[in-house]
Amino acid sequence: MTASSQTSSQTSYDALDAWIDAHFDEQVRYLQALVRVPTDTPPGNNAPHAERTAELLAEMGYVAEKHPVPQAQVRDYGLESLTNVIVRRRFGTEGDGPRGPVIALNAHGDVVPPGDGWTHDPYGGEVVDGRLFGRASAVSKSDFSTYTFALRALEALAAQGAALKGGVELHFTYDEEFGGELGPGWLLQQGLTKPDLLLAAGFSYQVVTAHNGCLQMEVTVHGKMAHAAIPDTGIDALQGAVVILNALYARNLAYREVTSRVEGIKHPYLNVGRIEGGTNTNVVPGKVTLKLDRRMIPEEDPVVVEAEIRDTIAKAAASFPGITVDVKRLLLARALKPLPGNRPLVEALQRHGEAVFGEPIPTSGTPLYTDVRLYGEHGIPAAIYGAGPRTVLASHAKRSDERVELDDLRRATKVVARTLFDLLQSR
Repeated sequence: MTASSQTSSQTSYDALDAWIDAHFDEQVRYLQALVRVPTDTPPGNNAPHAERTAELLAEMGYVAEKHPVPQAQVRDYGLESLTNVIVRRRFGTEGDGPRGPVIALNAHGDVVPPGDGWTHDPYGGEVVDGRLFGRASAVSKSDFSTYTFALRALEALAAQGAALKGGVELHFTYDEEFGGELGPGWLLQQGLTKPDLLLAAGFSYQVVTAHNGCLQMEVTVHGKMAHAAIPDTGIDALQGAVVILNALYARNLAYREVTSRVEGIKHPYLNVGRIEGGTNTNVVPGKVTLKLDRRMIPEEDPVVVEAEIRDTIAKAAASFPGITVDVKRLLLARALKPLPGNRPLVEALQRHGEAVFGEPIPTSGTPLYTDVRLYGEHGIPAAIYGAGPRTVLASHAKRSDERVELDDLRRATKVVARTLFDLLQSR
């Protein structure tokens, strides 16, 4: 890059930054409006939020495509309503050399219910001491605003004559909490999008390029009900379930010996998050259901992992005479592994992140699983970056008083806008 082109680029970065600063109050109001429409999942009645998002985007001059998922699929999935939103913006003219890359920006609007312990209205969008509070304010309605206003800044620069070529798509989806199959998965399967690069909602102090996979299973233990006064006439499904639980949790000791080579990811882990069963305190339980979550590091093969868990359950069940067991897979979310084509995206995010935040922005993996894997499975190179603190814990995501630091929101928007500019410059 010549000195003159460096100067020209810096002038463009300064213009993007200035536009974002000038419109930041509007960006905060946009985020507040998004937080004020609940998207608790379950129950997953999220079409109203998509409608509201489309209205807000229309006020900014965007045509928001609304893509409702067929109701039968939504109900079978365990949700109530789901509409995905796409905004498409093209730069440059057709027939004038290569078309340039299409970069999709994906954030999800669904979130777990707020739970107890809040000191701020979970749907209020209150701003206190430089933080905006509310359920999904950090994960990831914040990046609805990050990505929308980064795109708006880029458009303002293009209107001033910046030569850009390619496209940007906003993908706002609503089933990350259920695995993403009816969000990005559905959009990709329906052929509604096929971007060249994908940037997904994340936090500001690292660029995530890999994440764990997740296998969720339902284990139903069948025994025989009996009166508690004559327990020998029944078969206690709960005692059988305890044997299975102990065998499953014992696997965690072995998992600690399996370490990942990806920075930020440690080892596999198994958790049983829900147990249901029995009919009354004076009845020997005849059925108990367990729901388990097995986190898989990127190096693991999901087929082998599932077979190992099923074998562990079968052997434990065989040691408790009389019970039978049904095992059903609920979710298989494969790990995200870096694809070589993500390098220009990752390097731009790191370069501008360091310039805007004043410190190096490393790449890392995360033990979470995200919708990004679905883009990766379609061969789309991806990275995870957006507005938020250094850790999930600091954001209070999935806890009371979830919040986003407004300074992080502002600066992340600048990083994303600068990155889009670099990737879409007409060469």
